[in-house]
Amino acid sequence: MQAEKLYRGRLIDHLHLVVRDLPASRAFYEAVLDVLGVPIGGAGDDYFWADELFVSSADSEAALGELTGRHHLAFQAADRAAVDAFHAAALANGGRDNGRPGERPYHPGYYAAFVLDPDGNNIEAVFHGPAQRSAASVEVTF
Repeated sequence: MQAEKLYRGRLIDHLHLVVRDLPASRAFYEAVLDVLGVPIGGAGDDYFWADELFVSSADSEAALGELTGRHHLAFQAADRAAVDAFHAAALANGGRDNGRPGERPYHPGYYAAFVLDPDGNNIEAVFHGPAQRSAASVEVTF
């Protein structure tokens, strides 16, 4: 497996989910990532990956025979329509509703939807509202 781009200075480098049913997970993630504009980067018989997300079956060499536990992943969406499309695509491809699209109280403009993937992971798409620069918003380069 080769990454398309290498990013340095991120808190999270990549995530690996080990799932029970790889075809069901691939159908789910292909659908939700497609509406967010993220293509599947590659695949093999026992894995697939997109950007920094790696998903494999328990019998893959990378998994060592163990399923991962329940996780919460949040994907950034370009706008509210993408959050809505994410939710619809998830429900149409094996996901279960865990919070319909809408405003959340985390900060003004936080618009999100939550679903459970085929393995029960809590998957979110979030749009933080229009970009705003302030004194508290500083870019850091590593």
